[in-house]
Amino acid sequence: MRISLSVALFVLLLPAGAQASQAASAAVDAAAVERVVGRLRAEEQASQGAYQRLAWLCDRIGHRLSGSPGAAAAVGWALETMRRDGLKEVRAEKVMVPHWVRGTAEITLLAPVARPLAGLALGMSVPTPPEGVEGEVIEVDSMEALESLGEKARGRVVLFNKAIWRDPNGEGYGQVSPLRHAGPSQAARQGAVATLIRSLGTLPGRLTHTGTLSYADDAPRVPAAAIAQEDADLLHRLLASGEKVRVRLRLDCRTLPDAESANAVGEWRGRERPEEIVVLGAHLDSWDVGTGAHDDGAGVVMALESIRLLKTLGLRPRRTIRAVLFMNEENGVRGGKAYAADHAAELSRHVAALEADRGAGRPLGFSVGAGPGGADAVRRLAQGLAAIGATEIVENGEGGVDISRLRPAGVPLLGLRSDMTSYFDWHHSEADTLDKIDRAALVDNVVAMAAIAWALAEMDPPLPRQP
Repeated sequence: MRISLSVALFVLLLPAGAQASQAASAAVDAAAVERVVGRLRAEEQASQGAYQRLAWLCDRIGHRLSGSPGAAAAVGWALETMRRDGLKEVRAEKVMVPHWVRGTAEITLLAPVARPLAGLALGMSVPTPPEGVEGEVIEVDSMEALESLGEKARGRVVLFNKAIWRDPNGEGYGQVSPLRHAGPSQAARQGAVATLIRSLGTLPGRLTHTGTLSYADDAPRVPAAAIAQEDADLLHRLLASGEKVRVRLRLDCRTLPDAESANAVGEWRGRERPEEIVVLGAHLDSWDVGTGAHDDGAGVVMALESIRLLKTLGLRPRRTIRAVLFMNEENGVRGGKAYAADHAAELSRHVAALEADRGAGRPLGFSVGAGPGGADAVRRLAQGLAAIGATEIVENGEGGVDISRLRPAGVPLLGLRSDMTSYFDWHHSEADTLDKIDRAALVDNVVAMAAIAWALAEMDPPLPRQP
């Protein structure tokens, strides 16, 4: 369709906010997304708003394990940030969360040589007796190998020793993490007295990486810890030599009664259909090692900064964009479950939810779970993200751990896919700190999230719902 010169001049002479409204009313396609991307990127490169917010969260608040003072401080900071940005309906939505305290860990190789091992308790582990737990080590690299041991595991310390590999999509981690989640209970069923696991990290820097386990109701609860990959290799070499390897674990971690915490929620009301909602989600909690810069402080500031950028540029969409910063993704997913339950009556009006929880490597694109044609619709829109390289679309119905709880209601779910090649160098370790963040990549992640959030909240009709 041709536009006359006089009309074009009229639009150019409109105030900036009116121009944005005119642009927002145009068709939502790749060209529109591309125009929005240019404006968003220029603003974020100039302001560095996401990095500044992440610096405050990491350096001033620090780790944010559920139930900790840091988690409470982070909720307060998030609510104040949303209010300062002019969001409406800013509120803390109560969530009762697990309150696990790490304490100290001492893991010692006793035989055939004596030396300390670098390790730390897995999240939600039970403690050992004060004198510790000792046992001969037996090594496996899979659940199948463990189950094949039968009675051989009785009285032993089971070592799960399987390396993860670097992959931009994080698939190496996904292949091995079930050993951490379910391994301790299966080992306990077979009579093991404790478990160790090779840290799920990709950097050979003698780092230790924590993460949660899930005790089964039908199994004894045995203490569980992670050790550095170099120490797992040491135990492997000693076992391969035919010698008996014996270790002692002393863990004084403990689980306290559930604590009151909250999801932090705020929204920017849509101009035409404010009752329809696009959720931008990330998890506010982190493990109690490091300061949670990649996991998931980066996702938190991406969600907050996306809305601030759109507001600053006057790109107000038809529908409401709601930021939801979930509590307790790491060791219980209580925040995701609570949001789905508390908002059950309005989930039919959630037209999409988008989560960021893959660190801040360069953006690759999005995972999409939607009804027929939904992934193709996002694929077309994502062509407008070519300038930042975020055009790859993967069909996956979950979107992210927290928003996956919205799937039974049919909500279309998207996950921001960032390059995870180096993510597991730092993940769940003391090294997950602000200095690991690439500022340019963080900018482009914010731009990708903001542009697609704008398109999802503006497009008509919205994405088809999941079956």
